[in-house]
Amino acid sequence: MENYSKSTILILSLIISIFQLQVHSSHAIPNQNVSYMKFVHNGIDLPAKEKYDYIIIGGGTAGCPLATTLSSKFSVLLLERGSDPNKYPYVLNEQGLSKAFGTEDDGKTPFQRFVSEDGVENIRGRVLGGGSMVNIGFYSRGHKEFFESAGVDWDMELVEKAYEWVEETVVSQPILKDWQAAFRSALLEGGIVPDNGFDLRHLVGTKTGGSIFDNKGNRHGAVELLNKANPKNLKVAIEVTVQRILFSDLSAKGVSYLDSTGKLHTAFIHKKGEIVLSAGAIGSPQLLLLSGIGPKSHLSSLKLPVVLHQPYVGKSMSDNPRFGASMVVQFQVVPTAAKVVGILQDNIYFQSLAGPSPFLVPPTFSLLPSQPTSINLTLANFVGKFSEVNSKGSLKLNSSIDVKKSPIVQFNYYSHPGDLARCVKSVRKLGDVFKTPTMEKIKTQDLEGNKRFMFLGLPLPENLWNDSAVEEYCKKTVATYWHYHGGCLVGKVVDGNYKVIGIENLRVVDGSTFSVSPGTNPMATLMMLGRYVGLKIVQQRSS
Repeated sequence: MENYSKSTILILSLIISIFQLQVHSSHAIPNQNVSYMKFVHNGIDLPAKEKYDYIIIGGGTAGCPLATTLSSKFSVLLLERGSDPNKYPYVLNEQGLSKAFGTEDDGKTPFQRFVSEDGVENIRGRVLGGGSMVNIGFYSRGHKEFFESAGVDWDMELVEKAYEWVEETVVSQPILKDWQAAFRSALLEGGIVPDNGFDLRHLVGTKTGGSIFDNKGNRHGAVELLNKANPKNLKVAIEVTVQRILFSDLSAKGVSYLDSTGKLHTAFIHKKGEIVLSAGAIGSPQLLLLSGIGPKSHLSSLKLPVVLHQPYVGKSMSDNPRFGASMVVQFQVVPTAAKVVGILQDNIYFQSLAGPSPFLVPPTFSLLPSQPTSINLTLANFVGKFSEVNSKGSLKLNSSIDVKKSPIVQFNYYSHPGDLARCVKSVRKLGDVFKTPTMEKIKTQDLEGNKRFMFLGLPLPENLWNDSAVEEYCKKTVATYWHYHGGCLVGKVVDGNYKVIGIENLRVVDGSTFSVSPGTNPMATLMMLGRYVGLKIVQQRSS
């Protein structure tokens, strides 16, 4: 395994190893509602100049519900750098996850790979529907502490309605297959109680959450929320790259973007209109910087004109470190996405995935030394995260200032001692789960008749009460949970209405505004946020 980086092995063992690689039809899945396609246009078909009430940059998890909601009253242009998801059939079905995560990034995939300065591999959504089209599909609402610390005066009744609006379209109650049912039992046996049954709310204990995969395995991501839009008011442009936001003094007035042929287009807003950045925790701070909003010293060093000195753009970047272990089991299971979660009192989360996987044995260990051998293994992966991350990092532009290239991002995993202490506590609890009767059944018997877990990669430390051993384990196995956030925090870059402080007609509505990752998975809250902010804007314009 010497030829593989640590982070590559971790990602492969967690995701690519979970599902059998399958080739799918090039047609849209039968159960996906693609009526939104009637107002999706390739950027090359758009005029060189246009005008709208609202321009949304980023057709992702928050951008799609936001565009749909605003289209009820106003003209909206939604700009997305990726393609329609039907171009990538494997993202539309649960069984295609291996291909979604295992495909190399050639610039045309539904995701963009990047490696943080910490050396940890990560991905960004690059498809209409954003991260909701390439994730593992677990749906659970945000936890109480998220709403209390977000710096927003929430209308909780409207929050509830926004969640429900999302859920009636994209969320299913999953049927637990063999592994997910077994994992659920292990969590309860390990003391992660009470048993909360099926619930979309954030609840301490063990529960079955919602899924955006229906029980036929079909994905229903944020893109399907576009079906609720007013087609007369919404235009969705795909395969377009926004270069920068245009300003008149300290007021946003439009955007410039390139289509796939390199032709330049400009779009402007009507009076009282707005531009909304929903390009994600990487894309939104990146575009603010490229447009001249950010630390003056950084912009000047790249010879970028400064529109507004904003020292907090790109600051307070956080990523939830993933901890856990992978092991080989001796029986076959049906591969499924995550459906179950165990939640501790201090917002520590445990999930698991398992399934058959073709595993390549290097030539050195092969029966035929001249070539690698493929064997089939069933792998069980146990993973966890904690919501509140005290370690903070930053984002800045590459010297090339090419918007298509990911900026320089550093998360500084475990630089704060509190994060390391929480990982130690989490790994110890995982150790309790491993001691349960259910987990005893997946142990492998060795040649001497002893039963033990067959770990793939680093095993859990033998003495989980040895702080330094568990701390070292956390550091050596650090990987991403793909829930990075920050860079445009509420109270620092945007106000409580998500308006950019110091700039007129400009908002940011996505995970870059979060100081905490909401709940088990931020997807539910991001879709809610798009709907919620859209409703608030409509209310404010109507009053």
